[in-house]
Amino acid sequence: MADKEFILTQEGKVKLEEELHYLETVKRPEIGERIKIAREFGDISENSEYDDAKNEQGMMEARIAEISRILSEATVVSVPKRSSKVSIGSTVTVEMEGQARAFTIVGAAESDAATGKISNESPVGSALLGKKKGDVVSAQGPTGKQITMTVMKIEH
Repeated sequence: MADKEFILTQEGKVKLEEELHYLETVKRPEIGERIKIAREFGDISENSEYDDAKNEQGMMEARIAEISRILSEATVVSVPKRSSKVSIGSTVTVEMEGQARAFTIVGAAESDAATGKISNESPVGSALLGKKKGDVVSAQGPTGKQITMTVMKIEH
């Protein structure tokens, strides 16, 4: 992952900064306190409270390092105010199999399919980049099925 380029929208950058602030100022002291209390229970070799707190601390520190790296190396893209083409930061409404679906194209570091934010590196996201209203786009979906979409609306 050393050569990976991180692309963020301004909104994505702010969310990562907020998460980093929370982890460093709230979560880190909480876990430190849990470790301190668990140590007081006695022998740490058979102390599940201590083990759980140390595992959580390790995962949290890894996330802090990951966010710090993303923020230090990321390119923050500005969303064009007026453009007829799909770009990173655009919300695109497409017609797929008779249904309208909306996607916001974001960098991989802030993608979240559950909220409709898809990566510019995903098959659907990369297929939509640069397209205009009315374009018909074909991409391979997550299940391997070929998806055909018609771009209905682009918002920035």
